Amino acid sequence: MQEALLAAATRWPTDGVPDDPRAWLVTTANRRYLDTLRSDSARRTRERRVSGEPAPGAATQEDDSLVVLFLCCHPALRPASAIALALRAVGGLTTAEIARAYGVPEATMAQRISRAKKQVVLSGRPFALPVGDERDERLRSVLHVLYLMFNEGYTARTGDALVRADLCDEAVRLARMVVAAFPDEAEAAGLLTLLLLLDARRPARTDGAGNLVPLPAQDRTRWDASAVAEGLALVDRLLSRGAVGEYQLQAAIAAEHDRAPTADATDWPRIAALYALLEDLTGSLVVTLNRAVAVAMVDGPHAGLVVLDGVQDAVPDDEQDDDVHRRPTAFAGDPHRLPALRAHLLEQTGDTAGALREYRRAHAVVTNLAERRHLAAQIARLERG
Repeated sequence: MQEALLAAATRWPTDGVPDDPRAWLVTTANRRYLDTLRSDSARRTRERRVSGEPAPGAATQEDDSLVVLFLCCHPALRPASAIALALRAVGGLTTAEIARAYGVPEATMAQRISRAKKQVVLSGRPFALPVGDERDERLRSVLHVLYLMFNEGYTARTGDALVRADLCDEAVRLARMVVAAFPDEAEAAGLLTLLLLLDARRPARTDGAGNLVPLPAQDRTRWDASAVAEGLALVDRLLSRGAVGEYQLQAAIAAEHDRAPTADATDWPRIAALYALLEDLTGSLVVTLNRAVAVAMVDGPHAGLVVLDGVQDAVPDDEQDDDVHRRPTAFAGDPHRLPALRAHLLEQTGDTAGALREYRRAHAVVTNLAERRHLAAQIARLERG
């Protein structure tokens, strides 16, 4: 409650006093409480894991998180299983959260993680960073784990709060460790750059009551200027190297948003071109959705809807797909994304009835309460006419 009062003293003089101050304070206090519980839970999980591992010889101050992460991304494991194990052991995600991310039942994911643990133990591999070709293959899985970990924190799939700060912070910390261990790996630097540029927007992504604020409406003066500066400096160095990978391309897109002083000043033609390259490289359906937004900003909402017409909301079987990095990204954990974007574009074309239909579809399946409130507000706005 003290933090809620502090938030009120900070925000109300600029945002105005809410219609129901008492409800605002109770809601904000509850969100801060839940954030604290999640952070403490993740910390306790890491502490239990470390305390349960016998350490021969004298105790050291070395952080073994990176070694554990690489050990989880074991060559004996299929990439899908390795990533799930790493998200559980290092990321601190629950089995239920990982199952939602992959669109499979919790019992299936629990069995997958259990089998992965046994395979790692039976392999007898040393507790150390890999080298040579094995390191390169496992590095791909490590980067993918950190990417998924950050995404889960950046927009939590469930719960009242939009962001899980503990996961975002841990993903950035581990990405820094990867870059320090492998300074010549451009994709590792690309991932760190992407995370910095996205996480810089965290303070402006919600208002004082925890409601979602879309990117165009965000107060950019609230972005973390030091993180933006660090990210932009990194992306300029990355793009000067020549050939780029998917994380470097995503970082370049994030940089276009972060360097624009206002939403109207965003270079949408360049973003659309970058998304086209990224789509060719990854075949990701999520990238296609983002490209549809960029195309709509350049050529109008009808052009964006044409892009969406080619999107199929299919969910591949991760256990059958050995190359999880390459597979099209489905919307198993975010089924509201496609109808919400279609609703936004339909509204821009003047099709209010179609927009309402799609917003209601999105609202029916969204699991994060902050996003659910945002979609409900769009429905109410259109219903009022």
